[in-house]
Amino acid sequence: MTTAPPLPPAASGGAQPEPGDSATSPPDPPPPTSASGPGPAGGRRPPAVPSHRLRYAVVGVVLVGALGFLVAKGLGTALNFYLPANQAVAQRATLGSKTFNLEGVVEPGSIHATSVGVDFVVTAGSTRVQVLNSGSPPDLFQQNIPVIAVGHFAGSNFVSDQILVKHSSTYIAQHPARVTAPNGTKR
Repeated sequence: MTTAPPLPPAASGGAQPEPGDSATSPPDPPPPTSASGPGPAGGRRPPAVPSHRLRYAVVGVVLVGALGFLVAKGLGTALNFYLPANQAVAQRATLGSKTFNLEGVVEPGSIHATSVGVDFVVTAGSTRVQVLNSGSPPDLFQQNIPVIAVGHFAGSNFVSDQILVKHSSTYIAQHPARVTAPNGTKR
């Protein structure tokens, strides 16, 4: 024979506690709620987890910024401009120590080898610019030919670390008005 499980005291017909009886505990209070709606006890929410949209937006902004920087930096160094010696001297104050390409014809008798390279004078019209070059000049470098010196002004001298020599017939055909021989004739 099996027996039934015992019933709780209220259901067993036993004595019910009287209201105000000190032997019983007060009823449990209802769970607290926050003003912002239901949530865990104390009204505190768990720490907010950044949404994936915010992460993607931040990553996108960083990538666009990096790409923009690289494009600007690349274009800034890729855009080389050439200034004939007379224009470079006229713009010396605005050029400052900025690197650019100086065009001119090597003045006859001005080439002097130094321990670090070669010094020479380029001319454009009646303007003369002393060029101090560090490094080996190209094989075709000589007097009375058009050259491009890459560098910047340092005082009244142009400090260069590279000399470009164009084959005169090709260069002059491409830029007929730029190169003038020391005697004033167009080359």
